[in-house]
Amino acid sequence: MQNIAIIFPKPGRIVIEKCSVQRPGRNQVLIKTRCTLISIGTELTVLSGKFPRGSTWDRCFKFPFGPGYNNIGEIVEVGMDVDRDMIGKRVATYNPHEKYTVADVESCRPVPDGLTDEQAVFFTIAEIVMNGIRRGAVTWGESVAIYGLGLLGQLAIRISHLAGARPIIGLDIAQSRLKYLPDLPGVIGVNCADSRWFDRLKDLTKGRLVDVVFEVTGKADVIPKELRILRKEGRFVILSSVSGKTSFDFHDLCNRPSYEIIGAHNASHPSIATTQNPWTQERHAELFFDLLKEGSVNVDMLISHKRSYQEAPELYGMLLENRTQAMGVVLEW
Repeated sequence: MQNIAIIFPKPGRIVIEKCSVQRPGRNQVLIKTRCTLISIGTELTVLSGKFPRGSTWDRCFKFPFGPGYNNIGEIVEVGMDVDRDMIGKRVATYNPHEKYTVADVESCRPVPDGLTDEQAVFFTIAEIVMNGIRRGAVTWGESVAIYGLGLLGQLAIRISHLAGARPIIGLDIAQSRLKYLPDLPGVIGVNCADSRWFDRLKDLTKGRLVDVVFEVTGKADVIPKELRILRKEGRFVILSSVSGKTSFDFHDLCNRPSYEIIGAHNASHPSIATTQNPWTQERHAELFFDLLKEGSVNVDMLISHKRSYQEAPELYGMLLENRTQAMGVVLEW
């Protein structure tokens, strides 16, 4: 049995490598991957190599690098301390793009029957967004604006709608991304390339501006401009993993309007559930799967490409050239 993995040997290069299959340890399982989802923002940032030297990005992502953290597969072998009834179970893990992958059994999220692999593979994106919506304390009746309508932004639109926010304004400069917005009451797309976009946003919020803004572009240099639409004492949530630095006037853009600036990295999930905060990554994944099953959230329309892993080099090349050509890119194994 031979393994196959997608590797970034150096910036700008993608290869498919044959390698040995790792055996599971005592509390681990061996998973045969069914599908994975490309995280366009994170993976392209790493692949491009365009992040500041000495930054967290530089310390965490070393070449050669095995990308990916959205994996759906079937358990085919278990370690000595794992119940053999786990064999054959479908699970979601943060494991990379590879045909056979090993994970600690405690890190596996059970995927319920009734969901396709392609639906379940969005679980990591959903966990990140759900954590961001909670940290942003979005509640019913508040207006929300989301800058950047990639996968994170698209899920943020949908989860904000479930939280009762109205209106929910999706902002992007790519018309192709606006077309992925769901047909839901109170969800409006605005193209920031339109010279009158700010006037339209003011009209949509009845002149009040926005209660909560989510930054999901990942572009450091646009952040100061994004605060322009936030009302006084509003909340600004950094949901993207921004790469690079920006010049920021804390007096005009934080102190005087008394904005609350909130970081919402996936790592800020609690490591264990408590009565004060039960919303771990695992609990959010469970909720996401429940929402998919009941039809409250639909991700089918977000899948723009479903291809064999063998086409990965071409797909990454296409994304590097223009990522707005795609949304959810699913690799089949």
